Amino acid sequence: MSIPFELPAEDRESSPYTGYTRAHWEAVADGLLTAAWRWSTPGGALLDLPGRPSRSGVRSDGLEGYARTFLAAAFRVAGAGGDDPHGWLDRYARGLAAGTRDPGRDDAESWPLILDHHVQGQPMVESASVALGLRLTAPWLWKHLDGDVQDRAEEWLRGSLRHTPAPNNWYLFPFTVAGFLESVGRGDAETAAVRERALELMETWYRGEGWYADGDGRAFDHYNGWALHLYPVLDAYLRGDTDLSARYGPRLRDHLEGFALMFGADGAPLHFGRSLTYRFAASAAVGLGALTGDTPLSPGTSRRLASGSLRYFLERGALTDDGLLSLGWFGPHEATLQSYSGPASPYWASKAFVSLLAPADHPLWTAREEAAPVEEADRVLALPAPGLLVQVTRGDGIVRLHNHGSDHVRPHEGEDARADDPHYGRQAYSTRTGPTATGNIADNHLSLEVAGRRSVRRRIHPLGAGQGDGWGWAASWHLPVFAGGPPTVPGLRVESVTVAHGPYELRVHRVVGAPAGTLVTQTGWATGPEEELVSTLHGPHGWTGPAEPARAPQGTAYTPWARVPRLVGRAGGTTVHVCVALLTGGAAPDDPAEAVTSVTVDGAEVEVGWGGALTRISFEPLTVSHDPV
Repeated sequence: MSIPFELPAEDRESSPYTGYTRAHWEAVADGLLTAAWRWSTPGGALLDLPGRPSRSGVRSDGLEGYARTFLAAAFRVAGAGGDDPHGWLDRYARGLAAGTRDPGRDDAESWPLILDHHVQGQPMVESASVALGLRLTAPWLWKHLDGDVQDRAEEWLRGSLRHTPAPNNWYLFPFTVAGFLESVGRGDAETAAVRERALELMETWYRGEGWYADGDGRAFDHYNGWALHLYPVLDAYLRGDTDLSARYGPRLRDHLEGFALMFGADGAPLHFGRSLTYRFAASAAVGLGALTGDTPLSPGTSRRLASGSLRYFLERGALTDDGLLSLGWFGPHEATLQSYSGPASPYWASKAFVSLLAPADHPLWTAREEAAPVEEADRVLALPAPGLLVQVTRGDGIVRLHNHGSDHVRPHEGEDARADDPHYGRQAYSTRTGPTATGNIADNHLSLEVAGRRSVRRRIHPLGAGQGDGWGWAASWHLPVFAGGPPTVPGLRVESVTVAHGPYELRVHRVVGAPAGTLVTQTGWATGPEEELVSTLHGPHGWTGPAEPARAPQGTAYTPWARVPRLVGRAGGTTVHVCVALLTGGAAPDDPAEAVTSVTVDGAEVEVGWGGALTRISFEPLTVSHDPV
């Protein structure tokens, strides 16, 4: 699709993979800002972008438009050393003065007050973007404001320090506000306490291998990069705080060791977790690491990942005809959204422009682009801390993520089938497929049917993960949860193991405590008829017949209509169900039915000969081995 604003000519000498240079990033930032500012209020305090309002209301949505685009403008101008040929900072200075003149008033310009997260608390999120924008541009914006405007802005921002955030990455929003206030000489005991509180929580959320949980539960997703690493690492960088950099920089480096594998050869990030409408913000951690030096990646690889992600979305309809970011993935897509998403929500994508803080002579921009990790070799990477297994195939450039550890259930919450979340509850995700919509058949899912009610997977209990030469595994267990009656069946649980080798995925499930005659359904990858993808599912043990296609009429973020391969079996007491799934693009390898040569199940012991290897799985206790034959 065409991009609705002009970009520089491609530079295939410097950027052989994407053609994009720093000038392209600046042009995209300017194009997005130009389109968004057409919807500003007369005083410039609110950008009322078109679209359905969020649950926080239209005034909060207008603030969101101002704050999130301010991030793009701030990265753009600060990275250029204050050069502002389009006068963006004058607009944001004018809007700041108008928005803080009488906060909370129902007029054309005033910003909403910052309250607790459960009382239309979205302004707390936006306060961080305002504060970070002001911090980055302080020499050219803040220092030239009238004193009363500075005082009013400080008073509004301090609402973030005095109210309760949501129990997750939200604690980094007042942290960011406090960091700005201290940077302009307005720090005090209140700002110090807010910063200390956030840093203490970060330690409790850190799980290792560069991964933070988004709060006290087990939500591991893109918030690691665009929030949990971004705010503290960038704060330490801007403060010149070597102690904080020494604490958080190595964690970012560790994160990027695995996260760099999670971009497809086409530039796509993994379609996994919430807030996916932020799109190319997924590359924020890559750009930040390149800026601060906290990265295992070469500058050329970093630019290839970041520019590849940016170009991926621009060329696939992420922008409306008038240059606005739509609510969705490519174009608008309701199933991708959360209830807190409003018309300006996609502009958290502005975080990707942290790359522009690297000046034009930085190696991020001067080094020649190099191949992305997915383009170098087939690879399987186990991440035991978050309970994830990454599977990469160079031939088709697809990345698959097998989820045995990340859910979106807070520790204090019960398990409710009505709260099924397709963005966390599925067994696998990829850079070429998205989960099917709620109400359609679930892709990559093991479902049990008891008394006419089908189960979903909510809280995920990791059992371990590991890897060998060219293969890896991850395992977990869950309680099947049902809607329309008692949520669980006493004694019923599902233990699951995924083994990845080449393009194949061995999925082995042990169903324990099932009522006699329980229907078991296993699905594979959801693909559309127009896509050049192959999705197959072979069930050599525990199924009543071969896989048959099922329809998902509402499709996915990638296709308006999808089909899903499905296996059906029966359980009662303790049973084992074995299948091999395949998702590939281009020329298909051997059919999974031909790849499997033997299956033996003896109580808690399972042996599967497949793909030239023998996998042995013991469920009591759990052990997994995979050896050539």
